[in-house]
Amino acid sequence: IFQLNPQTQIKMKFVNSALFFLAAASTASAFVPAPQFGVRAPVAPSNFELEAKKSISDLADADLKGKKVLVRCDVNVPLDGKKITDDTRIRASIPTIEYLKKKGAIVTVCSHLGRPDGPEDKFSLGPAAERMAELLGEDVKLAPDCIGEEVKAMVDAAKEGDVIMLENTRFYKEETKNESSFVEKFAAPFDLFVNDAFGTAHRAHASTEGVTKFLSPAVSGFLLAKELEYLDGAISNGEKPMAAIVGGSKVSSKITVLEALLEKCDKIIIGGGMVFTFLKAKGLNVGTSLVEDDFVDTAKAVLAKADKLGKTILLPSDIIIADEFSADANSKTVAADAIPDGWMGLDNGPETTKEQKEFLSDCKTVIMNGPMGVFEIEKFSKGTFGIVDILADLTKENGAITIIGGGDSVAACEQSGRASEMSHISTGGGASLELMEGKVLPGVAALADK
Repeated sequence: IFQLNPQTQIKMKFVNSALFFLAAASTASAFVPAPQFGVRAPVAPSNFELEAKKSISDLADADLKGKKVLVRCDVNVPLDGKKITDDTRIRASIPTIEYLKKKGAIVTVCSHLGRPDGPEDKFSLGPAAERMAELLGEDVKLAPDCIGEEVKAMVDAAKEGDVIMLENTRFYKEETKNESSFVEKFAAPFDLFVNDAFGTAHRAHASTEGVTKFLSPAVSGFLLAKELEYLDGAISNGEKPMAAIVGGSKVSSKITVLEALLEKCDKIIIGGGMVFTFLKAKGLNVGTSLVEDDFVDTAKAVLAKADKLGKTILLPSDIIIADEFSADANSKTVAADAIPDGWMGLDNGPETTKEQKEFLSDCKTVIMNGPMGVFEIEKFSKGTFGIVDILADLTKENGAITIIGGGDSVAACEQSGRASEMSHISTGGGASLELMEGKVLPGVAALADK
């Protein structure tokens, strides 16, 4: 089993199928299609290599002590009003910030939150600054802006070890447009740049790529290094048997990864709303369950390819069905081939969970992306929490490498209380998709070479 050391040099050789897989989930329910989606043409898996990049561990103490360091974190966390509902991304940024503090740097964190149309209070980073302060055990001052004289004055007045958080970078449209005049103002108060936001590394924005033209050195933080190194290590050198768990609502958004993972993994479990497109492809009645009719033939092709390659795809054998999409719906468990008209599948049944446990029992590496059911509703959550328990037990008892990716999967692990037992919880997003398509990650490519 590969050994992870986030402070070793980053060998930025990416295995694209796994990275895309971890990005493919959205925060929409596994059984509810998003209002619209773009279907991407499958791209043949290929390895994309970058020269090794510098990380903060490559910098000498003198490079950091007393220096004004701008750190791009990803604190784009879900909010209920002003309450953070999942602080995973903030917690993941702490090691880099604490390291810089201990080295005597003056740390200024920047990030976006949501998609504001100009300054909007509901998209303020105030809650993120408060939570980061709690985690660090000391004050994190929120700047009133991300550029300007007030920001410069705050940074100039800060002492070694202080932490400041800039206000939402996307309050300015120039952030996403990466306009040079804005970037110059943005970078002006600082001496060097650290990118620790894997989830936005695929964006050539002012705060991810533009600043590297004005700040040197520009290096990676520990989280960015860990994401890249861990994912590459697990998939490139992970022990077999290797399995992938693909959940979520849409075959259309997962077809590329399914094709790629069939080549890489020994076993695949399919769950979530996309199950019913596969069941229909096998000629079964699915009632009013979510089905993408345009992808039934695609599902048939995936099943045929698995047979040709001698790979096993496990579909549910029993389904928890309901007469409507509601917490108050009537529900019952039926065999996967016995879904009646007028009923919809919303979760895996108990026999399926038992079969999944047996199916994965010998696996040494498992990647999960997407829930098995509508876990937000208690009566339809057992399939998702069941697979989470299986993976946590595999990690704890068998030493398996388990990687969890995608917003819903991470949320389910957190809610189950077993997230800490997984090998790796990814914070990644669309960056992985860009790699799958053979594109350079601007936020990574712009960093200093070793």
